[in-house]
Amino acid sequence: MKKIALIVAGGSGKRMMRDIPKQFIELSGRPVLMHTIEKFRHVCDEIMLVLPATQFDYWKKLCLMHQFNIPHVLVEGGDNRIQSVSNGLSIVKNESLIAIHDGVRPFIEESLIINAFEIAAKHGNAVLSVKLKDSIREVNQGKSVAKDRQNYVLIQTPQTFKSTTIKEAYKKLISENNETSLFTDDASVAEYYGEDINLVEGSYRNIKITIPEDLIIAEVLLKSS
Repeated sequence: MKKIALIVAGGSGKRMMRDIPKQFIELSGRPVLMHTIEKFRHVCDEIMLVLPATQFDYWKKLCLMHQFNIPHVLVEGGDNRIQSVSNGLSIVKNESLIAIHDGVRPFIEESLIINAFEIAAKHGNAVLSVKLKDSIREVNQGKSVAKDRQNYVLIQTPQTFKSTTIKEAYKKLISENNETSLFTDDASVAEYYGEDINLVEGSYRNIKITIPEDLIIAEVLLKSS
């Protein structure tokens, strides 16, 4: 089946304390988003990039400035991540495998993307995860209770699905007008509509750049790669 990367980048620069959205902040001289897209260029037949429409012109200027010519389709984002992913899925017409990925995870490894596609082809979906390294506690009504970290994992992207499965789940979600804040990722949407989620091994290098400290780690990772 055709392999598609659906990269979602609708973040702002608020938590980064920057004037520009975090996906456009430079790492080693190039925007984070360009580093991310590059990881999919050799393993995908098509790359779709979901951005707010107000950022289209700025992104095109950045591509010219950095001579960034990896082919990709621009898709207008929505009011939130759920709507943005839905907009991207809506233009996928034929049966395919879709890897939905955060635009600010530039250190995803090609081998992990390939493995996720292979598992999704066999089992319908594949969601990257890593084991917790720290102790955790559940906080409820002012009290905290220790939990066994062996029973929990951290979820990453890409989250890869057969297109018919994830398109149908999102179609139901949007048509039923469910509260989108209940769904934190694509796996939670698929699971809500009956899919069993297949967890596959992720990587601790596959960080999501969200706060200023993440940029420091990102620069170190780039130099070590």
